[in-house]
Amino acid sequence: MYETILSEKSDGVMTIALNRPDKLNSFNGVLHEEIYDALNEAAGDEEVRCIVLRGEGKGFSAGADLAEVIGGDGDPNSPDLGEYLRRTYSRLVTRMVDIEKPIVAALHGPVYGAGLGIALACDLRVAAESAKFSVAFIKIGLIPDAGVSFFLPRIIGLGRAMEMSMLGEALEAEEAHRVGLVNKVVPDDKLEEEVAEYAERLAGLPTMAMGRIKQILYQSFESDLAAALEAEAAGQSLCGYTQDHKEGVAAFMEKREANFTGK
Repeated sequence: MYETILSEKSDGVMTIALNRPDKLNSFNGVLHEEIYDALNEAAGDEEVRCIVLRGEGKGFSAGADLAEVIGGDGDPNSPDLGEYLRRTYSRLVTRMVDIEKPIVAALHGPVYGAGLGIALACDLRVAAESAKFSVAFIKIGLIPDAGVSFFLPRIIGLGRAMEMSMLGEALEAEEAHRVGLVNKVVPDDKLEEEVAEYAERLAGLPTMAMGRIKQILYQSFESDLAAALEAEAAGQSLCGYTQDHKEGVAAFMEKREANFTGK
């Protein structure tokens, strides 16, 4: 049993819910450890072919629990925030990117600060109409962290990322969709249903290929053309020997829907 998250597995999908609703799902040390543990469980479970990350209560996450990070006296000069990041968000974001299964963020209400970083580290994002996105760090005299500085300019472009980071203003869901920050916007009362359908669809696709897609797309940010082409070739060598590839070809030839098993 977990203290700060809820975890459920059904039909190839593991759903991990941030469960500190009284703190707007702000991240403390226990939440970091429990999400990391649940992600490791999902990564090692062959039955899990897609992961959903969502928040309980009024929003996805308001970011870091500042009372824990800077101490009860509220003195921002005492902690080494860089060391805190290395122990927490840096480790968590790296694990999310490394997991060779798709991760879908189900977002509603505030998605602020480090909460935005965790959402951006997911592979796909579905937002409710109530979702609001803010880099927020500038409001307490800090720079973006939790991977925001890496993901945000790559997803929405340098100019808009600079604006969000410097001004700290909140972006409404529809505007977030327009600039590409989220993949889809749905009514709040349809969020759970839409995300479930999205995740089930992903869970029914070739799992090995999905993992290699994550790998080569993330590597492409740091690659030249030759390295990207070689990564494609290496990945295709692996995928070409999977049962899912054989099933996909057979289904294509037989003009039927493929039945992928993730193997």
